[in-house]
Amino acid sequence: MTSAGELFRLARRTVGAAQVHTEVHKPFRFLLCGDPALVADFRALLLFQHGQEIPFDAPSTLETIDPARGATIVGSDARAVIFLARPGDLAGARLDLLEALRLPIFVLTVDPSVPPAYPNNAPAAGAVAEYLIPQIDREALRVRFFPHLIERCKGIEVAVGRRFPPLRETVAAKLTRGAASSALKVAVASAIVDHVPVLGLVLGAVASAGDMVAITGIQIVLMMQIGATYGKDPDMQRIWELLPVVGGGFGWRALSRELAGFVPVAGIAIKGAIAYAGTVVVGEGAAFYYEHGRHMTAPQAAQLYEEKKRNALLYARDTFDRLKRFGK
Repeated sequence: MTSAGELFRLARRTVGAAQVHTEVHKPFRFLLCGDPALVADFRALLLFQHGQEIPFDAPSTLETIDPARGATIVGSDARAVIFLARPGDLAGARLDLLEALRLPIFVLTVDPSVPPAYPNNAPAAGAVAEYLIPQIDREALRVRFFPHLIERCKGIEVAVGRRFPPLRETVAAKLTRGAASSALKVAVASAIVDHVPVLGLVLGAVASAGDMVAITGIQIVLMMQIGATYGKDPDMQRIWELLPVVGGGFGWRALSRELAGFVPVAGIAIKGAIAYAGTVVVGEGAAFYYEHGRHMTAPQAAQLYEEKKRNALLYARDTFDRLKRFGK
């Protein structure tokens, strides 16, 4: 059995900080329009959070535009239009002029006199979705607007979170979900190899060692991405310093220990759930540390790990069933 420390050293050979450095500097713009006072409030919210610095170029990623000239905007780095409105403003708004941009159009209508209301899904390119909120603040926006906005920022999540402190928690959550899903798929695919009689006999041990290295690599990249999101330059030394405090040692250490005792006949879904839960604890533990300035305790991490492992069983079984159907 390869020790957890050896797994980490093997995985880091295939992981470089260059990938995360590239993600940090990816260009993007959000186009703002609507009520001038609300636009100013929205800009101020995104660009400030007590005790957290932002890159000098952050303000330039928020571009105020005139909807009447929307079709003249050029550049492939624009990712969304955000229209700030008061009650009744939409009646006279020419949002149709922005449809040619083929960008999702988020409407934030500020009305403290009515209950908040949100769409179930983020707007597609060229579509409009209205979010009714009582005021421009982090609590009102983090319910649906922030997750939906980051959902439409595929590939630039780290760059967005690094520039806008209020979005960092949402970005870290999305990155963690993506990494955990990748880890689950790696573990499930490896377990399927173990279940193929001849192939499992020949490749089973190699696949088991390989998937643990791959999953550890996924978790290392995740920690670098979350650190970069919170303004820390990605490097392996920072990961070494963070490892002992992420969930009190859960995550990759717990994963390697549980996978060591994994019996294939116990169920492919279990192996996938272990990988998923361990990766969630790594991501949430890192985000907790950067968000709160203190470490997640071991009991907190243990509870989170068991909860996520149970929840992941259904997803793992579903993934396995789809892979089996694909193989037929």
